[in-house]
Amino acid sequence: MNVLFHYTAGPDLAARLAAVPGLQIAVCPEDDDAALARALPETDVLWHVLKRCTEAMIAAAPKLKLIQKIGVGVNTINLEAAIARGIPVCNLPGTNARAVAELTLALMLATLRRIPRFDAGLRAGVWLDPLFQDGIGELGGGVVGLVGYGAIPRLLAPVLVALGCRVIYTTRRQVEDAVGSWRPLDALLAEADVVSLHVPLTEETGNLIDAAALARMKPGAILVNTARGGLVDPRALEAALRTGRLAGAGLDVFLHEPIGAADPLLHLPNVVLTPHIAWLTTGTFDRSFSLAAENCRRLAAGEALLHRVV
Repeated sequence: MNVLFHYTAGPDLAARLAAVPGLQIAVCPEDDDAALARALPETDVLWHVLKRCTEAMIAAAPKLKLIQKIGVGVNTINLEAAIARGIPVCNLPGTNARAVAELTLALMLATLRRIPRFDAGLRAGVWLDPLFQDGIGELGGGVVGLVGYGAIPRLLAPVLVALGCRVIYTTRRQVEDAVGSWRPLDALLAEADVVSLHVPLTEETGNLIDAAALARMKPGAILVNTARGGLVDPRALEAALRTGRLAGAGLDVFLHEPIGAADPLLHLPNVVLTPHIAWLTTGTFDRSFSLAAENCRRLAAGEALLHRVV
């Protein structure tokens, strides 16, 4: 069984892939289209990470029997093309939840405490710029609004409570064992000091945080997004940050990835940015590879696949 891992792998990640028992896994960097074109005709299983799995890619892989998402969101896979070919698509819910919850918390703290600005100033020889002192916030004592209540908020909410936050959340239906109080989205936006996004990107949630939603947010609040860039209108967010309507934002995901060098969000001092790496830890890889390898075994044995999406 030929497994193709479509992601750039450093030495440690390559070693972890080589150690997956029972599989020979070829690595194809996301930016090497020529290598991808050479590999796809002989690929039985595609381990997909972030770069779009297009209809053309699926058509170029006549032996393809499984698209295994290393992660949760399948919005980067052409599901219609997979369905037309009868190729199952599976994901790995929960494998990256702890990693994403931890970076979400880190972005909240880094944005409120302006850690990147102080770090850059210190490296430039400035011990303490008085202008940086105004408006520094604390997480404890504030209201954190979680948009969605899946695996990541389940881990994050108790930590926030332990830090002294009051947690509110919004979902289609109230969650019986949730930590925190349910609110409709509009009420959550108006009440929360920190709004954190934790929903998949679908037709329903695309542009969920648009200019109108940002206008409903509490003045001086911050927005954190470790879910999907398409949930937020980036130009409306830019305007809210420039005017001071929002105090800051912590962003791990973007509408277009990689984000363009000219994007105004890169040049705003009240934004903390990371390049879609909330999920990226050794723990996530170990958990993900174990389940992905099990699905390869099940595929070969004709058994039901784990976490099948289509």
